[in-house]
Amino acid sequence: MLRVPSEIKAEQFESLKIQDSTFVAYRSDVYPSKNDVFFEENAVIYVIEGDKIFSSPDQEVRVKKGDVLFIRRGYYLMSESINESYKSLVFFFDEKLLKEFVTQHLELFEDISSTPKDMSRLLTLSSNETFGKYVESLLPYFKSKTIYLNQFLKLKLQELLLHLLEFDQKNQLKILLFSIYAGQKTDLQYLINNYYLKPFNLNELARMSGRSLSAFKRDFQKEFGVSPGIWIKNKRLEHAAFLLKTRDANVMEVSEATGYSSVSHFIKAFKSHFGVTPNKL
Repeated sequence: MLRVPSEIKAEQFESLKIQDSTFVAYRSDVYPSKNDVFFEENAVIYVIEGDKIFSSPDQEVRVKKGDVLFIRRGYYLMSESINESYKSLVFFFDEKLLKEFVTQHLELFEDISSTPKDMSRLLTLSSNETFGKYVESLLPYFKSKTIYLNQFLKLKLQELLLHLLEFDQKNQLKILLFSIYAGQKTDLQYLINNYYLKPFNLNELARMSGRSLSAFKRDFQKEFGVSPGIWIKNKRLEHAAFLLKTRDANVMEVSEATGYSSVSHFIKAFKSHFGVTPNKL
């Protein structure tokens, strides 16, 4: 699984940073390319060339040249290039900079009073020729040596967000940005039921929820009546037992499918919980 932007590697991507945060990364995929990707930050993908499929348990989107995809922080999906010509820019949005943007343009958000809990985490937007020109204006910065690069990129971030709001006919992005500005936290039921089988630690889950680790543990205990570590362990093992009883899968496959990176750790936890080893079950 590729975690972005923290695992973006210089030999695979070209990237530009605002301060210490990745702002935009450029990649030309080698065909065929298939990746499980976890988005640590809110992100926008702009397709320069080619086609790609992004799929998750509840959604599948196929994008082509000129399409724009907004992905909420904490989203996990599988991406697969359809042809060898695929090229894209991926923009990442540090939440502090997003809050600054909303603060500077509050008049644009006057019609937003509340935010629904069931908002889509994958938004598709249609761009236009003007946005294509904006993207072209960014490309020279990948080779720029200017000492004012950080300042130029901050302006480019503002310009990018204004373009996206222009494409946002249903106000979905506007609602999302305002919820970030207002400090609205991710619903724990949604978060944990979608990601308890993924190999995320508690620090990552807390960050995805928009909480500190201590606040995440406290809110989780209040809502579920048990600590997140115990809840996740029990749910993973219950799902593992279900797979072993109903699927033709070996212990290693079940271990991987339930978020365990170590088979021996999985076997030990399974025996402690059920009193027998996975093979005996």
